[in-house]
Amino acid sequence: MEWLGSTRFSLGLVLISLLTSHCALADSLQGRVVAIADGDTITLLDAQHQQHKIRLAGIDAPEKKQPFGNVAKQRMADMVFGKEVRVDARKKDRYKRTIGRVWVASADCKASDCPKTLDAGMALLTLGLAWHYKQYANEQPVEERGQYSFAEEEARSKRVGLWRDNEPTPPWEWRHNK
Repeated sequence: MEWLGSTRFSLGLVLISLLTSHCALADSLQGRVVAIADGDTITLLDAQHQQHKIRLAGIDAPEKKQPFGNVAKQRMADMVFGKEVRVDARKKDRYKRTIGRVWVASADCKASDCPKTLDAGMALLTLGLAWHYKQYANEQPVEERGQYSFAEEEARSKRVGLWRDNEPTPPWEWRHNK
């Protein structure tokens, strides 16, 4: 009989462990993008009509008053404004924004239930409109970190977007100088 009790206890621990790990993996937000602050910050409205300020993980786009700042904001708007997105949330920053990877359906999919397969941050890097935010790269999974770094290097070598300038000022330096 004691064996049966310990089995129930073990099964209970397994169940709690599974539920806890499921909750930890379920940190995603879904909703419609209702505002674009700049190239790396958006506002999402969820199904409960709650707004969430989202800072895209892994990138830093030029500030609006920097060269290419308005272009980065416009490209982000083209990708996500008014669209349903999924945010794989990672943490909150000191401004209480959710930091996460933003996923949206590809623009060429016209159905209402298209899978969200386009990483908006990666797209901005590919267009040459953001830096891979290396200061926080250690918070990215290794594979994602490599992809983001490669996308920035490709844009640099092709001299697209802000990389047309010989020495573009990274936004963190620009903010520091202001």
